[in-house]
Amino acid sequence: MNEAPIIVWFRSDLRLGDQPALRAACETRRPIVPVYVDSDDGEGDWPLGGAARVFLHHALHTLDDSLKRKGSQLVVRAGDSALAELRRLIAETGAAGVYWCKRYEPAAIARDDAVQTALTADGVEVRRFNGSLLYEPHEVATQQGRPYTVFTPYYKTCMKTPPLGGPHGAPRKGRLRAPERWPRSLTIDKLTLTPGLPWGDAVASHWPISEPGAKRRLSKLCDELVGDYESVRDRPDRDGTSRLSPYLRFGLLSPRQVWSAVAQARSATRSNAKRQGADAYLRQLIWREFAYHLLYHYPQTPTEPLRGTLDRFPWRDDRAALERWRAGRTGYPIVDAGMRQLWATGWMHNRVRMVVASFLVKDLLLHWSHGARWFWDTLVDADLANNTLGWQWAAGCGADAQPYFRIFNPTTQGQRFDPDGAYVKAWVPELRSLDAKTIHDPPPLGRPGGYPGPIVEHGAARAEALAAYEKCKAASALT
Repeated sequence: MNEAPIIVWFRSDLRLGDQPALRAACETRRPIVPVYVDSDDGEGDWPLGGAARVFLHHALHTLDDSLKRKGSQLVVRAGDSALAELRRLIAETGAAGVYWCKRYEPAAIARDDAVQTALTADGVEVRRFNGSLLYEPHEVATQQGRPYTVFTPYYKTCMKTPPLGGPHGAPRKGRLRAPERWPRSLTIDKLTLTPGLPWGDAVASHWPISEPGAKRRLSKLCDELVGDYESVRDRPDRDGTSRLSPYLRFGLLSPRQVWSAVAQARSATRSNAKRQGADAYLRQLIWREFAYHLLYHYPQTPTEPLRGTLDRFPWRDDRAALERWRAGRTGYPIVDAGMRQLWATGWMHNRVRMVVASFLVKDLLLHWSHGARWFWDTLVDADLANNTLGWQWAAGCGADAQPYFRIFNPTTQGQRFDPDGAYVKAWVPELRSLDAKTIHDPPPLGRPGGYPGPIVEHGAARAEALAAYEKCKAASALT
């Protein structure tokens, strides 16, 4: 008699190590059918962007390779309804249960709740696990039982109960029992996740997209970067950041794996610099948790500000300015370097993300949602929680928002954080002939290589933004 298998539904957890749904399925000692379902019914208004689809394509291939080395394989399905595809798979395999790791985006929660209700009614066991966060959003609350909207007290509360226990390893070969007969499967290439353009190949070439590649980057963080992290993480001209964000986004690494490795590196050193660097990085992991905490409790925020401080702000409708910002043709070198790095690699240094966001919102007076949508389509690490928090922070209308009167000066930001101009020269080749003194503030006329003059004069744009904000603030006070 055939033994009823367990389906493990992979989503944003594309790894074998520290994968709680997979681990639980192995513990049943039943055959396991790993599946990925390509369906937008859990994405709402935010189907996966272009760069993220490229990363996903390669991540699925490497997951399938890893499963095959364990004597298993990835079953791939596609359709308008994940529930319908899972039901078909259950009918084909006689599966007794479906296990998966949770997602926390509003549309995904609604879809997963509906899937669980329907499958349970069908008599199928459903188990859901936390595989993508250190703390589930409902686990952290104020003393009054409310969600946090300010990061520092959220961080302090989390650190009172830091994550304990090491992550679990990948199942040994033989633990992933294959079903007696594999169900039909699409090839990953049939999902057409890549655009079929050189751009997709170029983006992928900047990343070792695999679970071992993710672990190598984590090892580099712990062995080489932690000691300098606090001092150089704001320098886009240096390889001083973890670059782990896309691996966390698609679950090639779990946050528990990252936390454990960095905490162990901290414990193993006597260097104050390394300890401070480790602490600074762990704080960044908690910032990621905070983003999911906010999205879970305030599901309207991807399109609506958390705070109504800018409800009456006179945003511009300037398509030409938006296109120049997207193309890295604003005439401000640090801004343009960041936007070109984003297009070429699917990633942008975090300090520069803040600079380009401030420029869009506060120099060009364009609504933050334009930036959020562009980042969503061009970042390999785009996730709804962090994208929303970052853009509302920059605009001054979200949790822990940067005050609107704090406006980044793109010239001085470049001079401070790219002092030799190496970052600008890497991404704006027209300016490579300029020296460190002039590369962040080239003369407005006669710029080399046809590099454009500034789209706005920063001082005048800043004054206009502040005046608009004061009017907006005064109008809000009257209502």
